[in-house]
Amino acid sequence: MGRHAPEPRSRNRPLKVYVTETERTALTEAARSAGLSVSDFLRRVGLGVQVRSILDQDHVHEVMRARADLGRVGGLLKMWLAERPGVGAPPRSVRALLDRIEAAQDEVRQKVRAL
Repeated sequence: MGRHAPEPRSRNRPLKVYVTETERTALTEAARSAGLSVSDFLRRVGLGVQVRSILDQDHVHEVMRARADLGRVGGLLKMWLAERPGVGAPPRSVRALLDRIEAAQDEVRQKVRAL
């Protein structure tokens, strides 16, 4: 459905929706997780506007920060391999760890794209 432009603050026409207590709780929680009032949530859903959960967005940002941290660790390992190979740990072990970090980064990237 297309987006509907809001009318100038003339929202004085209530619309009754009969729900069970379970449905009321679910709608209230869904609105809260989207950072909206129940009225705004129902209006947007009813008009076909996609409502995104702010919790989901927070989780995506956390995952992206973790992916960036993995990248920094991988960068430090690469630098260590280039500047001090064999000091403190065998290069083969460090390269294996680096491969695991890169695989974890790829997995995080794929999961975020799937959201």
